[in-house]
Amino acid sequence: MTDPARFWDRIADKYARSPVGDEAAYRRKLEETQQRLEPGMRVLEVGCGTGSTAIEHAPHVQHIHATDLSPRMIEIGREKARKAGAANIDFEAASLAEVAARGTRYDAVLALSLLHLVDDLDEALASIHGLLEPGGLFVSNTACLADGMNWLRPVLAVGRWIGKVPPVRFLGGDGLVEHVQRTGFEIEHEYRPGKGRVVFLIARRGEAGR
Repeated sequence: MTDPARFWDRIADKYARSPVGDEAAYRRKLEETQQRLEPGMRVLEVGCGTGSTAIEHAPHVQHIHATDLSPRMIEIGREKARKAGAANIDFEAASLAEVAARGTRYDAVLALSLLHLVDDLDEALASIHGLLEPGGLFVSNTACLADGMNWLRPVLAVGRWIGKVPPVRFLGGDGLVEHVQRTGFEIEHEYRPGKGRVVFLIARRGEAGR
């Protein structure tokens, strides 16, 4: 079986060199997010990878705490931020559960290309909800492979067994939206680029919280 941290460590350098698959969609997601960011915000990004998106958002907020399971991803992210002059980002190799256990709250949480990789979706969403201040911003971008790509299930199962891929959840876009809403988030924006197998959501934790 694949250990997720080791898997991402192994591919981190190649991942850092890979271009964005859909640059226009990526830029649209950045713009939609930045329209809602404010200079005084404290932001958490979970599953930050090599920090590219954190660096894009850094000029628009007070501080970003960028976390990832992979120490190598974090190492690359620190160097990229240093070169970009993004001094308001701090990087940490940590899981969502480890960060949530500290009880710190943020004005925004980003979970980009993450929710289809978690062991327990409801637990992950509950942790993110708890990490946010009332009214806080939640931004997610999720591969929804159940929407037309179920043929990948046996391929990924074999790949996981031999250590070539991490565990992957087969989510449907509509089901994902229901999970997010059931956790107590109010969705402000939904975008499904291309064939709709990726769902980008911007949501808020209710002001009263839950």
